[in-house]
Amino acid sequence: MNLNRKVAKIFEEIAKIYDFLGENPFRIRAYEKAALKISSLSEDLEKYVQEDSLQKIPGIGKDLAGKIKEIYETGTLKQYEELKSKVPQDVLMMLNIAGLGPKKVKILYEKKNIRNIAELEKAAREGKLRNLPGFGAKTEENILKGIKFLHKSAGRIAIGTIYPTALALKKYLEEIPEIKKVDLVGSIRRFKETVHDIDILVVTSNAAKVMERFVSFPDVEDVISKGEKKSSVIISGVQVDLRVFDEKSYGAAMMYFTGSKEHNIRMRDFCLSKKLKLNEYGLYKNEKRVAGKTEEEVYKYLGMQFIPPEIREDLGEIELALKKRLPKLVELSDVKGDLHLHTSYSDGDSKIEDMIKAAMKRGYKYIAITDHSPSLTVAKGMTEEKINKQLEEIERLRRKYKEIKILTGIEVDILADGTLDLKDEILEKLDVVIAAIHTRFKMPKEEMTKRIIKAISHPAVNILAHPTGRLIGEREEYEIDIEEVLKTAAKNKVAIEINSYPMRLDFNAENCRKAKKLGVLFAINTDSHSTDQLSYIEFGVKTARRGWLEKNNIINTLPYNELMKVLKKE
Repeated sequence: MNLNRKVAKIFEEIAKIYDFLGENPFRIRAYEKAALKISSLSEDLEKYVQEDSLQKIPGIGKDLAGKIKEIYETGTLKQYEELKSKVPQDVLMMLNIAGLGPKKVKILYEKKNIRNIAELEKAAREGKLRNLPGFGAKTEENILKGIKFLHKSAGRIAIGTIYPTALALKKYLEEIPEIKKVDLVGSIRRFKETVHDIDILVVTSNAAKVMERFVSFPDVEDVISKGEKKSSVIISGVQVDLRVFDEKSYGAAMMYFTGSKEHNIRMRDFCLSKKLKLNEYGLYKNEKRVAGKTEEEVYKYLGMQFIPPEIREDLGEIELALKKRLPKLVELSDVKGDLHLHTSYSDGDSKIEDMIKAAMKRGYKYIAITDHSPSLTVAKGMTEEKINKQLEEIERLRRKYKEIKILTGIEVDILADGTLDLKDEILEKLDVVIAAIHTRFKMPKEEMTKRIIKAISHPAVNILAHPTGRLIGEREEYEIDIEEVLKTAAKNKVAIEINSYPMRLDFNAENCRKAKKLGVLFAINTDSHSTDQLSYIEFGVKTARRGWLEKNNIINTLPYNELMKVLKKE
């Protein structure tokens, strides 16, 4: 398992166990924050260990740095193993149910002697929990939903969690001189939100050497099989398959193993209708291979445009490719700035000036500083006084850094009744107002819909952040009438955010397609809380591509002057 993932997982579980045991809240929060920071770190934690620079990571002091070193050296943490022995493992598994925190699990354990998920599900179905303190019929309903969600997510891992490992493995293989080509395929190439496994294809003059290096990758936990043309290993709990193909078949193999299954079936059916046969070795006519060296070659022979991997889902892409009418999907290079950045003024780890410098390194033309509003105390939400202080600093930095436009902004909380967490006179001072929900996720669908519609109908609001509130594998979307929200956004010229944070990727591809048809604009933002998280923009762009979005659908691909017109709703 990747060290970042391992440390984050151990720290998360320590925080949960401490919460269950009633430990000091500050201690719990320290582990939660450290886990969050490490899980979102774009660099390999191992590098910090080897350079003895762990304490340079914000939130990692001497004590936590020592614990990270222990995990690196031994594979675990003595403190963690001791804590696990104090709580039955099956009870800890209940902490993985969305919305069921340690305090509620403790009540279930002590008051009802519920010791595992199966017992919990039975008790919830039979209505035996509603009389417990802090529980009710709605709690039982939410528990059953959470268990269903947990089962649904089982066996799949968020792409943001496994993608860095997949890239590291690809780079590791590329170092072999005999490898001519190496590519990630499957759902990871299509950039699905969660993946079940990882597939890699190679062209090489020395398959034996490649297979030996593959099974020797440092993060390999188990070798399932090692063969001449295919080998399989387990990395971070995920199966990784490596296959060797001839160069003349490589394009066909790329198509076949990229998928999706539905896309491949439709492609094969289309080929059969033309008396052709398509498989992983090539495109054949009367047993003669007529194409297959590259994907482009296959599509061209069939009279199609090249179909980008992200949209190979049998959603009409084949028909449009035949008509040469596929959309020109947004590219990473199209993004001219990031409009959702946090700094040390609220819960960010980096100063404004550091964020500016990092954005300039990426070649951005503009950024927006959008720290939290007052009511979100857990994220050190800014008071009006602090906002005014930040505005003064931004004005000073504008004079210093004239190469990039620095926009003032706020991520303002949408309160339970749909009002915004700041006075209009404050909001009117700002260039960008991002409205967001951070509390009361379980409101009934009609109430939640009204809440969001009221907020984005406010004339000051420019962007609706992480619109459905989901966290991949942890929290489902809150219930809203998505079409009504989108219609209101279009009417009020409010952009819908595609939040690039790897565990959010919110808006999802399906919703992006719906919104595009309704003429809604988008903003691809990282929601960065440190300079290294600016790189997350790739995740947002890939999500936008899966949603069939083009450059002209996205406001932060616009030049600065045009962006300002959009923000002013001209």
